[in-house]
Amino acid sequence: MFSAVRSYLLPIIKLYLLGFKVLLVQLFSRPFRLPVMPRQDGKVAIVTGGGRGIGFEVVRHMARLGAHVIIGGRDEQEGLAAVRRICEEYKEAKVEFTKLDLASLQSVRQFVQSFTERDLPLNILVNNAGVMLVPEGRTEDGFEQHFGINYLGHFLLTCLLLDTLKDSGKCGHFSRVVNVSSSAHRIGKIRLNDLNSCQCYSAHAAYCRSKLAQLLFSSHLHQELQRGGFPLSSCAVDPGMVDTALYRHLWTPLCLAQSAIARLLFKTPAEGAATVVYAALSPALEGECGGGYWANGCREMTTPPTFDPQLQLSLWETSVQLLGLQ
Repeated sequence: MFSAVRSYLLPIIKLYLLGFKVLLVQLFSRPFRLPVMPRQDGKVAIVTGGGRGIGFEVVRHMARLGAHVIIGGRDEQEGLAAVRRICEEYKEAKVEFTKLDLASLQSVRQFVQSFTERDLPLNILVNNAGVMLVPEGRTEDGFEQHFGINYLGHFLLTCLLLDTLKDSGKCGHFSRVVNVSSSAHRIGKIRLNDLNSCQCYSAHAAYCRSKLAQLLFSSHLHQELQRGGFPLSSCAVDPGMVDTALYRHLWTPLCLAQSAIARLLFKTPAEGAATVVYAALSPALEGECGGGYWANGCREMTTPPTFDPQLQLSLWETSVQLLGLQ
């Protein structure tokens, strides 16, 4: 009984203490100002969850620079509205929406199939969509929601698009995979025998676990790409505490408090998107300078488990098995 209560409460305490610390650092740090990025004419990008928040700002910035951007999202009405807004702002923008539900492996496969049938290149993949602190539930394929949507759906999407990303890169112009993560990964724990959080469910622990899994995947993928000599890099980005709808599943009193202070203390979606755009487009991160974990425009060190090669490999192999990939 005590162990179950401890397993439930400890992640909550740790996550909110971490959030308070991150907010303090954010308040007393100068926000990253995105330098002028080069034109992206002829490049194709996919941004998951690009209909609102950070994802929308990433799409908007890329489209302004001439990239052809495809928003992958679950909400068609929201996605099409985002396309209209961007096209009204930039008449020459090449932006479109395609249905993608990361909670459905079938939807991910259909999205990739519809994309590859068009024979387009793919220079940038931004794995941005995600959920936080959702009530206990399962995806269409039976996976815990945080693990299934934040991590496994993006894992499958990236793996299925990997050949196109490799073929689209070239020396001096690498393709890039950018995984939007969170500082919450620092308190995440990977239990390979309980990735679905069946033993004792905590939405807070599940969220942190999914964000750590993202980093392990991002790091392992980058190393494999380097070893293979492919013109493709993979990195992870922490956008900070940003005023978006991600916090809507907080406990009601905390949600009310968050809504009241977010406009004053949190980053705007455009500020949160700055490091994501930098990681995706900056010439300074070309080739061997790519990869890593980025926050507020700088490469940062992260927790030791992220660099554990055995944990990286074990999670990768388990994920491949769960998804039935070769």
